[in-house]
Amino acid sequence: MSDATCDIGLIGLAVMGQNLVLNMADHGYTVAVYNRTTSVMDEFIKKNHAEEPSAERVIGYAELKDFVASLKRPRKIILLVKSTAVLPSDRDAVDKVVEGLLPLLDKDDIIIDGGNSNWNATIRREKELAEQGFCFFGSGVSGGELGARFGPSLMPGGDKKAWKQLEPIWKAIAAKVDKKTGKPIERNDPKNPVTLKEGEPCTTYIGANGAGHYVKMVHNGIEYIDMQLICEAYFLMKTLLKMKPAEMSKVFGKWNQGVLDSFLMEITTDILQQKDPTNKRKAFVDVVLDTAGQKGTGKWTSQNALDLGMPANAMAEAVFARCLSAIKDERVKASKKLKGPKIPKQMKGKKKLLEAIHDALYCSKIVSYAQGFQLMAEAQNEYDWKLNFGEIAKIFRGGCIIRARFLQKITDAYEKVPKLQNLMLDPYFKKALHGAQENWRKVIALAAQYGIPVPAFGAALAYYDGYRTATLPANLLQAQRDYFGAHTYERVDQPRGKKFHVDWPEKHRPQLKA
Repeated sequence: MSDATCDIGLIGLAVMGQNLVLNMADHGYTVAVYNRTTSVMDEFIKKNHAEEPSAERVIGYAELKDFVASLKRPRKIILLVKSTAVLPSDRDAVDKVVEGLLPLLDKDDIIIDGGNSNWNATIRREKELAEQGFCFFGSGVSGGELGARFGPSLMPGGDKKAWKQLEPIWKAIAAKVDKKTGKPIERNDPKNPVTLKEGEPCTTYIGANGAGHYVKMVHNGIEYIDMQLICEAYFLMKTLLKMKPAEMSKVFGKWNQGVLDSFLMEITTDILQQKDPTNKRKAFVDVVLDTAGQKGTGKWTSQNALDLGMPANAMAEAVFARCLSAIKDERVKASKKLKGPKIPKQMKGKKKLLEAIHDALYCSKIVSYAQGFQLMAEAQNEYDWKLNFGEIAKIFRGGCIIRARFLQKITDAYEKVPKLQNLMLDPYFKKALHGAQENWRKVIALAAQYGIPVPAFGAALAYYDGYRTATLPANLLQAQRDYFGAHTYERVDQPRGKKFHVDWPEKHRPQLKA
């Protein structure tokens, strides 16, 4: 049996696991690895010992007991195993791995779930293991393959004492941003005089039990809407302005130099100039089938918003847009039977229309992030967490998929007003929305006029208009509910919380009953 010489262990050597292991090894940590299929582990170690200098600090174990025995106490074991549990009662592969580990562990050893687990399952696991004297810790990991390898955004949630054990490692491997500008610091960038050591790590303690995985889920919900908004901007350029991908790439590239600067804008710029690998005369995007996949975290965000009664309609529309894209065959048949307005062969005022699309994209993006942070604010009340929204915005600035320039403005907003009710009420974002909303409305009106679907743009504007409206038509709706179901109603001339009911069957003699 091996001596306890490894600083941390990792189980699950799919792409994310492999890259995270190499990241830890780069930072001087000796990492024990285990994979259920031993050949995958052997191949990984063999390949990287030849290609990666730091891989000498990666040690593979074919037996789980030897893997555990190699770890320094308190043992720290990261799981990167696919989770399917949604309800607290659900049991999945993560639970099976944990069950196999527990007989080999000592009290106070820490199991860290770095996968995309549902926060409900994390809350349940943390409670169950705590009762047995062990620590289960949920940490969201965002950034994809490259993020895991060179610096992800990490969202840890669990016991605070356990966090003290993990903090040095998490801060070492996380993405770094310039403390002054908030811009991500790339590794080995000769143009950037700021070093990684001077940067601010994109990780912070999120909160108890499932808080880390919850914030990661909301991150993914924002990611869904962010991507959909960019796609709607692309589609307007394609359908209204008849622009080719290469030309659109230049526009997105220009926009990426301003307030829309983000990782998703950057990769969109690259994608639109990519040629089809099988036919260089075609643009790559034009040969990709328009059916989008999803792994479920965006759906979780929308479902949870409904459970908490929060109006995250824009994020939900992004999920529904993917669902609509999936019924491709139906859409093709419907396109031959259902008619819409004709789109002009050439639109006038191309430059101004592009400016309007830019503004619509920016305003909708502000609304989307406002919904995400509003949802997290409600969740902390529901699950008894204490979330620091300024810190959360900070760790989103680098490493993760939604990293963007304006996250620094979100950080600033919450640092000025920690209990800010809604991001749209911050002076910076309020000014941006006021200044650009005319173009925002113009774009959505044009899309409706010519039958171009822009569900995320439209939902974001509907939320903005609904939020700024003091009196909504819900008064009539509540009267309807009282009429057919005796659900009661409140009155504008009485204190909030006091309920009334009309004795509706006596239609000509309504009587108020407190």
